[in-house]
This record gives sequence, structure tokens and C-alpha cells, in this order.
Amino acid sequence: MVTNIGTQTIETERLILRRFEYSDIDSMIRNWIADEKTQWDYGEPCYSTPEAVRELFVTKYIASYSRDDYYRWAVIEKASGECIGQIAYFSFDTDNQHGEIEYVIGPGFQGKGYATEITKAVIAFGFEKLNLHRIEIDCRTENEASRRVIEKCGLTYEGVFRDFFWRKDHFEGRRVFSILKEEWKGYGENREV
Repeated sequence: MVTNIGTQTIETERLILRRFEYSDIDSMIRNWIADEKTQWDYGEPCYSTPEAVRELFVTKYIASYSRDDYYRWAVIEKASGECIGQIAYFSFDTDNQHGEIEYVIGPGFQGKGYATEITKAVIAFGFEKLNLHRIEIDCRTENEASRRVIEKCGLTYEGVFRDFFWRKDHFEGRRVFSILKEEWKGYGENREV
């Protein structure tokens, strides 16, 4: 059975994953949520004003923290104290013990292994704290950087949902990856989280 405990703080070597706070709004805008390419890759629109971020994101996130089955973290770089992205179990199925992860890291912080670091930490949280059986991460077929992160985290490629996303003027497929708890246990013995 899944043990729902709500979004708890997770600390890695270089990052703190914690609940969003209103004080994150300026660094969200500065580091990722207003960046067109980052948000395009993430599959979300840009938000460039504090009012829009507060109304559409942070208030919704903060209100949802009252639920014990809600899991969304602000990614805070320890060295700078900046909110550099987010990670979440955006799809969570308690009955089937399954969670699906999404993540985004701002462009100034990409290429440093942060996405891999937070993904490994949230996978460990899912298996160790929530007792999930299966964790999935999907990405667009054109998003090679995300595919590399997913593979570094030990997930198995399952296939492609063809023409899954409409991207302004064309369809893109959705690559599906997963890891089961028993697979992670063997992989997890050597993990760096």
C-alpha cells in the first residue's frame, strides 16, 4: 500500500527540494518560468510577471500542500539560494502504486547534473517513503537532454506513444520510461542521492 505523507523536504549534495513559497516568485521568473525555450521544452507557457506566477502557480501549489497525496518541490540551489526549477509527481495513482515524475531546470543551471540529482532523489523518496511499486517518466521524442537524464536514473525504455503532443505546427511522440521498485533496489545500492 502507498503511504501518503505529502511533500516533504529532500536534501541532496547541492540542492534542497522543498515546498514552494511566495518568496520564490522572483527567482522563478529570473531563472526558468519566464524563459521561452525552457517552458517550451517543459510543455508549459511562459509566465513573466509576479502576478501571473502568483495566481497561476504558486497559490495553487501552496493550497495543494494541504493534501497528503500532493508532491511538488521547488528546486533550490544551496550555493545561491535561488529557485532554479521544479520537480513533481504530477500524476499519482494510489490504488495502483504508481507515480509519474516531471521536472524542469532553468537554462543557467542546465548541464550541471542537477536534473539527474533531483530525479534520483525523488525516485528514492517514491520508493522508500511512499512505497510506490512503479515510477514513470515520459519525454517528447525530440527532447534528447531529458532522455539522457532519464537513462542516467536507471529507468527502462518502454516505447513511444506516436503523435502524442501537438507542438504548434506538428505532432511529436512521447517516449515512455519506467522503473519498478525491485529494479531500483539493485540499482539503488550504487546510487548517488
